[in-house]
Amino acid sequence: MTTAPKTFVGFGFGAIQGGLFLYEAFRAGQFGRLVVAEVVPEVVAAVRRAQGCFRVNIATRTGIVVQEVRGVEILNPTVPADARALAEALAEASEIATALPSVDFFQRGEPSVAGLIAGAVQAKLARKDLPPAIVYTGENNNHAAEILQKLCDQHLDEPGRAEAPRSVQFLNTVIGKMSGVVAAPEEIKAEGLACLVEGSPRALLVEEFNRILITQIRLPGFQRGIEVFVEKPDLLPFEEAKLYGHNAVHALIGYLAAREGCRFMSEAASDQALLKLAREAFLEESGPALIARYHGLDPLFTASGFQAYAEDLLERMTNPYLRDRTERVIRDTPRKLSWDDRLIGTMRLALDAGVTPQRFALGAAAALETLPNSLGSPESCRQFPLSPSEGERAGVRGPSPGSGTQSVSEGQRVLPSPIGTAEALNALWPAPDKPPGRKTQLIGLITEAQVKLKSKQS
Repeated sequence: MTTAPKTFVGFGFGAIQGGLFLYEAFRAGQFGRLVVAEVVPEVVAAVRRAQGCFRVNIATRTGIVVQEVRGVEILNPTVPADARALAEALAEASEIATALPSVDFFQRGEPSVAGLIAGAVQAKLARKDLPPAIVYTGENNNHAAEILQKLCDQHLDEPGRAEAPRSVQFLNTVIGKMSGVVAAPEEIKAEGLACLVEGSPRALLVEEFNRILITQIRLPGFQRGIEVFVEKPDLLPFEEAKLYGHNAVHALIGYLAAREGCRFMSEAASDQALLKLAREAFLEESGPALIARYHGLDPLFTASGFQAYAEDLLERMTNPYLRDRTERVIRDTPRKLSWDDRLIGTMRLALDAGVTPQRFALGAAAALETLPNSLGSPESCRQFPLSPSEGERAGVRGPSPGSGTQSVSEGQRVLPSPIGTAEALNALWPAPDKPPGRKTQLIGLITEAQVKLKSKQS
């Protein structure tokens, strides 16, 4: 194995890459090369003009701190010369991180991310002077590592596939770091943010939290350059804690805060009733359900551990310096109301543990008000403008292209009828009704919550 300084290579240059992986690699001080692949020509040109330097805005509990990352080589893989340089960097890299909008991007373009990483694996197998590598997969998918590994295997012959595990390990991640790309110059100026580079119309805004969980490394003797991440032998419990704890309560606050006219999540901090409800959802619904499932596995899955987790998250979710808009948090309601996602999935988990999820039912009922007409009665939807420029934050790695404005005027707050509710939810739940009667039970809880919301409104 080479004793040369370590090389880090990242794919994608959004908030998670720039404000987490690249930033932590730079801070670690153990990498001789920092390389990032980006296909947007304007971004590549801007970082090059800045001589490989860019800035990150970090939202602390007391304000914004601007940090500079230096010495970055930025390459555009759609340019042949850059693609060759990227392939060489990947071959010598010991740590690689993908932070793309979704796992679909692993095989897009030519050369593809999977093809480039497979080429690096082939080089490492052929040359004993090249180091083994780990690949952090930062996409919002619990099986991103397995998906990327399978795609890379398709570029290798049978002996290569058999030998690859001694040269590379693909790691899943649990990233609870709230982050975003602010792409509106007027917002950057109004919020006093530092641009990515001088004159750029983009700014990276991330919270300071960096306790990222990763798959336990099996490569013999491997020493990470980024030491702040935490290895876990089984990530599934922590992925569920993030989805059914962090993401679920975030959505609950978002839908109810938006219903009250809040533009930013930080405004919820002054609504004591809403914060009380969110805390109770954490500690009396999702918390007991997760503790029942994973008790004894980790200190997180204890009453005191989950309470500390909840209190920390409630403070972070409402950090005014993150400027997290409620409209971003409540984007893509059909996904958030799907069978396994944050609201309904959490309610199902609670019911399985014998807990009645009344508070999450309120969140689901508020979410139903935002469904587009195709999934509910025309009178059931309120307007929430969805801006695609909000960027990447809290579980949404990248803006949603083509997001528009949901229907019906802002003033309407007519709730769907029970029949409309059942039809809308059943359309979102093609999964089998397991255990039998669970769908009816969930619809009943959400219908009761609709009545509560309506009585509060009146």
